[in-house]
Amino acid sequence: MNNELATVLGYMEKERGINRETLFLTLEDALLTASRKSVGPARNLRVSIDRKTAAIKAFATVTVVERVTSKHDQITYENARRIHPDAHMGDQIEIEVTPENFGRIAAQTAKQAILQKLRQAERSNVFEEYRGRVGDIVNGSILRFERSDIIVDLGRAEALMPAKERISSEIYQAGDRIRAYVMAVQNNDMGPSVILSRAAPEFVRRLFELEVAEIADKTVEIKSIAREPGFRTKIAVASRDAKVDPVGACVGMRGIRVKNIVRELNGEKVDIVRWSEDIKTYIANALAPAKLLKIEIDPEIPGVVHITADAEHLSLAIGRRGQNVRLTSKLLGWKVDIQRDEGDVTFVEKVARAVDSLAAIPGISHENAQKLVEAGFLNIEGMLAADLNDLEELGFDAATAKNLYEAAAAAQQQNEPAVLEPEPGATE
Repeated sequence: MNNELATVLGYMEKERGINRETLFLTLEDALLTASRKSVGPARNLRVSIDRKTAAIKAFATVTVVERVTSKHDQITYENARRIHPDAHMGDQIEIEVTPENFGRIAAQTAKQAILQKLRQAERSNVFEEYRGRVGDIVNGSILRFERSDIIVDLGRAEALMPAKERISSEIYQAGDRIRAYVMAVQNNDMGPSVILSRAAPEFVRRLFELEVAEIADKTVEIKSIAREPGFRTKIAVASRDAKVDPVGACVGMRGIRVKNIVRELNGEKVDIVRWSEDIKTYIANALAPAKLLKIEIDPEIPGVVHITADAEHLSLAIGRRGQNVRLTSKLLGWKVDIQRDEGDVTFVEKVARAVDSLAAIPGISHENAQKLVEAGFLNIEGMLAADLNDLEELGFDAATAKNLYEAAAAAQQQNEPAVLEPEPGATE
């Protein structure tokens, strides 16, 4: 028995996970290429490895002839009868052509070819294994960094987490254990490439599927997810069973379920929203606890909704740097326009608006506009309804009062629609 070869095959099968028969076939193919130098240009050369003893033999197909003219392709009738007693002239028979030093020479020549074949077989196994795991969450350890990309050791394969799939707020170090979402598995010349992500919304979806039994058994359905990795995620859920509260199921007893997910996301905020077929109810749920006064679907522009929020809740609805309304828009698939309730304006704001409005008129300074508004002149019409004496009583000199009055009159005239004079000869 070829003990050395048997040991190598046993190691490859156990440690690399490659099927033993695949190893035999791979080795036979590699040895066939190498044996041509040892055996010669024989026709239909074949190499066989005994599955029990690991003994290597080479065989060639030759033609039975009366007189040999090509020693690599022919054999005499007498010699053929010694090997195959039933051989006849013109028959094609297979004979063993294993040279004495075949094992040593073939092994040396085939070493690189064998290793290459084994690597191909191993890569094929890895591709087949992980191709079916797209959409799963895998565990691994950070092996090294290639620029901003991370190479993750999954045990039997190395995976790549591109820079854009990292969470920018997370700090990684070699040797750290990490969980990530399998985005894709690609097979190329360099072997299978497993692409991981921690930034994808699907990563959060899969975490909920693993953590929440009601989602796993389809009682609760995830309708939509919007995410800004490392900062905030909104997830809309609905229940197929009227007795099951979808939000409560995701939160869990004392919030344990969602806390586990937030812990995995290193503190990223997670808002669980109750989905509704009614878009207005859905919007209100998505922006809660902000108080919304009015929700209107734009009649002219599809996919646009206009929202009027309570003055005190406007900043809450919009969120820091617009994050809340931005995520809500992604969650809904609608463009969300949030405005403040114009009827809910404080006195100070009204005064400031009146001052700015008068100061925008050419010829009226901001300081003079302030005096006019404090005296009760809030607009152009109020100024023109007074006379110059009224303006002088406010502390303006005669020249300034006249200039203010004329500036207001000019602004009103400019704002009035032009009246076209009829052309000569035209009749009404």
